Amino acid sequence: MTTNTVNMTVLVTGATGRVGRRVVESAEAAGLTVRPASREGAVRFDWADRSTWADALRGADAAHLAYLPDVGAPGAAEAVGAFARLAVELGVERLTLLSARGEHQAHATEQAVRDSGAEWTVVRAAWFAQNLGEGPLLDGMRGGELAFPGGEVLEPFIDTRDIADVVVAALTGGDRFAGRTLDLTGPRLLSFREAVAEVSAAAGRDIAYVPVPARDYGAALREFGVPAAEVEFLVELFETNLDGRNAVLSEGVREALGREPRDFADFAKECAGAGIWSA
Repeated sequence: MTTNTVNMTVLVTGATGRVGRRVVESAEAAGLTVRPASREGAVRFDWADRSTWADALRGADAAHLAYLPDVGAPGAAEAVGAFARLAVELGVERLTLLSARGEHQAHATEQAVRDSGAEWTVVRAAWFAQNLGEGPLLDGMRGGELAFPGGEVLEPFIDTRDIADVVVAALTGGDRFAGRTLDLTGPRLLSFREAVAEVSAAAGRDIAYVPVPARDYGAALREFGVPAAEVEFLVELFETNLDGRNAVLSEGVREALGREPRDFADFAKECAGAGIWSA
């Protein structure tokens, strides 16, 4: 990579998301010039509106890609591939893609980035610890009950701050991470029941975990107005990705950052102290 990382300008898509805003923070802390892009931000970017793509990319040396609603969703590979090729045409040299560990539906999207002509790094992350403290699961946690199709499967929950730090290391690490797929997990395996119990203990209040079948969960999503096609994709994702295939730890965070990943207990204590799960 020829770009001087001291003067690097990085476009961060999904800059208000659970990972994206931490990528912005980590990149700024590393001294990079950061261009946070989102549908409502100063730098407007929308995967569904291609007229926003070129303006967001112009002048950037590198870009972090986070596809919404999911990297493995129908249409993701085509959109991400088109965006990555446009990025290369506009002079972007390095791309990182946020992908999901164990999600075979995401492989076509990953390949689209590999085929773009950019220097690339794919970051495959385990289930986010922050999914229990932000986003659609938070209301249930605050209400005292998390109904979710996770069964008793073990997951190596990862803190999104670690994902962000790895993304920045990949963007600034030259050839060390170019052309590689990095596998990221937390330091230990937890079931969703155990994770909710740790949150409950940290928050000092009872929060129950109720495992439900993926199809029943999908039916509830439909009642909340989630489009049928999106529900079908999510049901398939839950039925495959939460089947135990990810119940193994990796050394990705340690290899990239030279330190251990943050533990789920620390995440739970920090969020509880901030009142995230208060009723």
